[in-house]
Amino acid sequence: MKDPMPEPKHDALQGIRVIDFTIVMSGPMCTRLLADAGADVVKIEAPGGDIIRQRPPKKNGNGTYFSALNCGKRSVVLDLGTDEGKEVARELALGADVVVENFRPGVMKRLGLDYLSLAAKNPRLIYCSVSGFGQSGPMAQTPAYAPVIHAASGYERAHMEYQRGAERPANNGIFVADVLGAVHAAGAIQLALFDRERTGKGQGIDLALMDAMLAMLVYEVQAAQVANPGRRQVYEPVRASDGYVMVAAVTPKNLETLFEVIGYPEGKTDERFATVASKEANWSVLLDITERWTSERTALECERVLLAAGVPCSRYRTVGEAMAEPQIAERGLMAKIGEGDESFLVPNPPYLMSKARVQARPSVPALGQHTQDVLSQTLGYGEERLAQLAHKGVFGDADNAGRNAVPSAGRTSRF
Repeated sequence: MKDPMPEPKHDALQGIRVIDFTIVMSGPMCTRLLADAGADVVKIEAPGGDIIRQRPPKKNGNGTYFSALNCGKRSVVLDLGTDEGKEVARELALGADVVVENFRPGVMKRLGLDYLSLAAKNPRLIYCSVSGFGQSGPMAQTPAYAPVIHAASGYERAHMEYQRGAERPANNGIFVADVLGAVHAAGAIQLALFDRERTGKGQGIDLALMDAMLAMLVYEVQAAQVANPGRRQVYEPVRASDGYVMVAAVTPKNLETLFEVIGYPEGKTDERFATVASKEANWSVLLDITERWTSERTALECERVLLAAGVPCSRYRTVGEAMAEPQIAERGLMAKIGEGDESFLVPNPPYLMSKARVQARPSVPALGQHTQDVLSQTLGYGEERLAQLAHKGVFGDADNAGRNAVPSAGRTSRF
């Protein structure tokens, strides 16, 4: 989508300050999306840092998993186990536009950093709480990470029922609930910012990963309310000579074209595929007919021939192969962080805007790298006050954590 009158892009969230009390994945990904849009995101970390700082994968000792979720932010170390640490955090939160946290419900209230306590002093504050099951209800205090939410929401059982011969739910390694929750949380925060422009008031946001997963199961939620919903048409891979391809002949036109390409023109008049209902009832037969053709060809050949004919199709790529696709380069999805041997790629937001800049920022904060700058510039703390806080252990030993920094490229490119 080209802008008819191109001009230098601006940061849509420039001037918005976010205090980020999040760890691991769902919360940090939410706040990274805000940083990508130009918000000043200040990540509050315990003296030991976010627990994923040193998790693999790593590049020259730097955790790229952490970096992908926290690039473009500033890191401030505060020990919230101390009274002084809580007070400093409170001052920062009261001066912010947005606060985001993803602890178990009740933790922030015990720290005096909950929405009601802060909103009483700053009614313009937007406060987003991300949790497994929400801030209220009988399951609110249940500990939960994404794999638990996948199981609890019915997602894994639904996915298993779509597999041929599956006897147990699939292993879990891709954290859909975290990503989905992060995206919804970022969207809700921006909606609240827009609402504040009209009303002058902030508000609290209660985002539950469980709710996000159930909302994603559009068909399954409806099928669960019907006694005998019938068997759903399931898209299955078909075998190629060197792998698998996905063929999705959804429309009647797609199906007719598929029959022509695979040398089965009689399929166009075959009663087994004449209606949607009959096609669904004979779906496995259709897959077998298609596989007789695909199994004699490479996955790449299948993809090229079927796509050229207008039949939706893709070979099964690895993540690395998908990242290397020219389409990804054309859209500038991947951003490079760091320089030389220490550089690596992270995805930009999956949307392009004609006037606003939305992209990963190149810097990754070392643990506590910005503590003194943020407290002096934002709260007006002088050297004496900073020294007092350091003496009381509010900052831990964050001054020695520079080894966690990732060198900045000075810019981030969409390429």
